[in-house]
Amino acid sequence: MSNLKELLQQREALEQQIGEARRSEMAQALNQVRGLVAEFGLTVEDVFPSTRTRSASAGTKVAPKYRDPATGQTWTGRGKAPKWIANQNRELFVI
Repeated sequence: MSNLKELLQQREALEQQIGEARRSEMAQALNQVRGLVAEFGLTVEDVFPSTRTRSASAGTKVAPKYRDPATGQTWTGRGKAPKWIANQNRELFVI
């Protein structure tokens, strides 16, 4: 049975071999990928499509539902209510 010092030396030698093999294989893979990208004219979006999806309503404008007759200001009914309609019957301001 090997002693601790010999086992540690073996582990260090194996870690060096693993690192060299990894670098070599990564270089080969990178060259292969670059060749395929050039051959087929691929773009970043082709290779790495966006994983984020936007909902259909994200960023769309909403028609206003309420209008202040005094100033003409409008509010869609979303978010915090403006001062002119807060604590009032909203049916009075419906467009």
